[in-house]
Amino acid sequence: MRKSLTYHLVLWILKLKGVKKIFNQSPLDYLRLRKDDVLIPQNRFLRKNISRKFTISDSDVTEIAQPNGSEKLLIYVHGGAFVCGPAQHHWDTIAKISKNTDYNIWMCVYPKAPEHNITSINASIDQVYGQVLKEYKSQNIVLIGDSAGATLILTLAQRLIRDQNPLPKKIILISPVLDASMQNPDIKSIEPFDPMLGIKGVLGAKQMAADQLALNDPSISPIYGKFNGFPETILFAAEYDITYPDQIRLAHILKEEKINHQVIIGDKMPHIWPLLPVMYESQLALNEIIGNLSG
Repeated sequence: MRKSLTYHLVLWILKLKGVKKIFNQSPLDYLRLRKDDVLIPQNRFLRKNISRKFTISDSDVTEIAQPNGSEKLLIYVHGGAFVCGPAQHHWDTIAKISKNTDYNIWMCVYPKAPEHNITSINASIDQVYGQVLKEYKSQNIVLIGDSAGATLILTLAQRLIRDQNPLPKKIILISPVLDASMQNPDIKSIEPFDPMLGIKGVLGAKQMAADQLALNDPSISPIYGKFNGFPETILFAAEYDITYPDQIRLAHILKEEKINHQVIIGDKMPHIWPLLPVMYESQLALNEIIGNLSG
């Protein structure tokens, strides 16, 4: 399918910013990545509708509430390779979701590697979800995350099932990183086409977070965990993304486990394409996410 002019513009901007160059290096220059962090949203709509900001176990939570109140909650766990974020595109995404759905939103800014390891990051996410269950019914909760944020959502769901705790109604995964060890042999054939990520940089980021754990430990590589009993799962997978081969593996697993799921494949799209600004194809994908929340 022919791509929009904005698609080519975004790829050019990514090249100009040198994102791929950063992720082609090891060790990963995480401090350079953090220069794009936006910890306080500048979006006028969000600033007007932030109802409260609070901290739970080293995670900073910003709540964007519906003006007339709502019993529904969307928890957004942002990406950033465990080492950075959120960025402007995360805030812009939740602003659009807030405007077009009846969900309250919690933006969860979790503690980052290398200052924190995956064990402490997961523990903080557990505490956030525990607080959510005190305020909302589980059937009214949706989890959404991109990249490393989607990884954290998946491992959270696996722990909830293991410990027999209430599951959210639905999880939405945007380009999840499923195997921190990047062992899938199909990854190398995609890397030349990926305009954002490189194997060296991704491995470097995951090693920072893993600390003493093996990279194939399910707490950082959910593809090696269990998926039986998962809630409804919506998966957005981009073809020009080195994490794509493992996402196809996940789709097969969800099918084998008979999990209610949907897979949306972005034809020649880059990593986290539904969140990228300007691009027409991104707008279509984000509208599909909003449609899933409205149903």
